[in-house]
Amino acid sequence: MRPFTYARADDEGSAVALFRPGTMYLGGGTNLVDLMRLGVARPDTLVDVSRLARDLIEEDGGGLRIGAAVRNSDLAAHPVVRERYPMLARAVLSGASGQVRNMATVGGNLLQRTRCPYFQDVSQPCNKRRPASGCPAIPGDHSGLAVLGHSERCVATHPSDMAVALAALDARVRVTGPGGHRTVPIPGLHRLPGEQPERDTVLEPGELITAVELPAPPAGTSKYRKVRERASFAFALVSIAAVLDVADGTVRDCRIALGGVAHTPWRARLAEDALRGTRAGEESFALAADAELAQARPLPRNAYKVPLARNLIVRTLQELVP
Repeated sequence: MRPFTYARADDEGSAVALFRPGTMYLGGGTNLVDLMRLGVARPDTLVDVSRLARDLIEEDGGGLRIGAAVRNSDLAAHPVVRERYPMLARAVLSGASGQVRNMATVGGNLLQRTRCPYFQDVSQPCNKRRPASGCPAIPGDHSGLAVLGHSERCVATHPSDMAVALAALDARVRVTGPGGHRTVPIPGLHRLPGEQPERDTVLEPGELITAVELPAPPAGTSKYRKVRERASFAFALVSIAAVLDVADGTVRDCRIALGGVAHTPWRARLAEDALRGTRAGEESFALAADAELAQARPLPRNAYKVPLARNLIVRTLQELVP
């Protein structure tokens, strides 16, 4: 690990003031420190923001405001989250291990980098690490990588479970930076790779996530489900966060977000549009899944993800029908 300078921020303003080119913000460190050990991240300075609003989880106008430094385990265990946003609690508990959740922060979870093996191996080219160096995953081992929204430059997937639930809940992130404060919606925070796969999000240099804001819970029932290679401490092959509101057998509204299939948490807008106003049942759920997955461009070794995602959408929605 390269030598670096460490500073601890007392508040949001001092954190932003400490930012310079080569600076990175440090939350729980469960992703960043690993990347530093691998030589993937090479900051000159770390600004510790792990103590800013660490205990902030408060109800706000019918919704919820969550400090970016809140630990994942505290978020999942919070009684308001468990009662009003159970899908979010389940998504957080589906991620990593208890030890990691005790350290990881909400803001850091949203900003974690891909677990693509080529990104984490500095002996390999990677357009996310070195733009224009190539994407060896495309001709190589892409079995766990993207089938939606990828480009010729990158087929990496975003690893966060929490972000998938937040995308389905229409959450927003509060951001502070050199240009002041702004609010960014989820989805909208994370970027598809396009021509710039090195940019994971729309955040500008020096911007810091300070809070996550949740609107009032949507009507209906919800569920988070994750398909992975082993029962724990594994990233999603495909995951789903779904909310379904049914009245008299007809779908009034729905929210569907997918994980493990794209460079971002994937909000399934086409499936949602196809479902509203239809009879709730296996046939309509399958047609909606097909409408969404018609966009998929699987590679030879990850084509299994398309029927897996289809079956996951259909089964999860069936379970949400009252």
